[in-house]
Amino acid sequence: MNLKNNASFPAPGEADTVHFVDVNQDDCMRCGHCEGVCPTGAIARTLPATPWCVHHIPNPAACIACGQCLKGCPESAIRETVSFMDEIRGKLADPDTVTVAMPAPSIRYTLGEAFGDDVPRYEAGQMFAALRRLGFDKVWDVEFGADLTIMEEAAELLARIRGELDRPLPLLTSCCPGWVRFVETYHPALIPNLSTARSPAQMLGAIAKTRGAAQIGVSADRLYTVQIMPCIAKKFEGLRIENAKSGFRDIDATINTRELIQWLRDEAVNFDALPDEQADDPFRLSTGAATIFGATGGVMEAALRRVTEELDGKPLENVEFQSVRGTEGVREAEITAGGQTFKVAVVSGAINAGPVCAAIEAGTSPYAAVEVMACPGGCLNGGGQPIEKEHTT
Repeated sequence: MNLKNNASFPAPGEADTVHFVDVNQDDCMRCGHCEGVCPTGAIARTLPATPWCVHHIPNPAACIACGQCLKGCPESAIRETVSFMDEIRGKLADPDTVTVAMPAPSIRYTLGEAFGDDVPRYEAGQMFAALRRLGFDKVWDVEFGADLTIMEEAAELLARIRGELDRPLPLLTSCCPGWVRFVETYHPALIPNLSTARSPAQMLGAIAKTRGAAQIGVSADRLYTVQIMPCIAKKFEGLRIENAKSGFRDIDATINTRELIQWLRDEAVNFDALPDEQADDPFRLSTGAATIFGATGGVMEAALRRVTEELDGKPLENVEFQSVRGTEGVREAEITAGGQTFKVAVVSGAINAGPVCAAIEAGTSPYAAVEVMACPGGCLNGGGQPIEKEHTT
């Protein structure tokens, strides 16, 4: 599981001081792979001048919790330290609490890997069923939140392009919490460039505690929201004090794909035998634009669909923007719409974001918008996703 025993979660104001991932030095084989994949230098040798020594994370504030070091460690020496599982189980057993599961778009493509799938496949129906078998009262789909995010983010990009909003270009996407933390910590001058749109899960969480609670006739203090993410950094995002504007934390707890897999195994849920079910109203429906959020380039493609249609003043004939798809470290594309041409960029992995950030800071960036996913390939390769050796050995 790569999760320390007796783990707990910090109070919101203490999240910056907590290691969301850390090194078990007794298991570290000193190979240095973690240093090579860390985008910030947060993970380092205990003796900087000695190449052959164990590693650690001396300053938790330097870590963006992308989890790529954990996924790549050949000895499983790097582990998560924050778990909400004990509290979640307690809430599920409380008859006065209405528990809501909120799965991310990418989970439905990777969950089956732990249960015998040779290749990833779309398993949303079985995923919804599995969450109900664990005891959740409602399953509300984060893809609904992704559609909200893209409407808000695209509208903001249009306003910046048109000069209707006093914020700079390029617009930087804001749905990846590891990337947001990277900007805040290492490139704070670019904070005004970040989109003001919340991430999909945080949008859904805010609506759940307000409109959602009202529609199912439950007070917000009785609604307990659990997001299931491909990501470790989402645990940090859920604890941010900004994400409690309704008077309640919009997301009460976060688990990742690996934790969900272990939970299903602990409860002896036969995933393969589950029927296809649907998420619950009122947050059940979503579009294909929400589905592609899980892959690098998906957020940009969804935004370009909306922006291009608005600038051209007519429905799109082809909704596919192949030019922003791919897994290169930095991929550029040129888009023409409404009589104007503008450039965009897609960055796969925060480790490739430095030069792009430097160009923006220097005023030499040619882009109108930049998507960055902290994990290479996007959420499908998130730090909380299944690790191959966990289910093949």
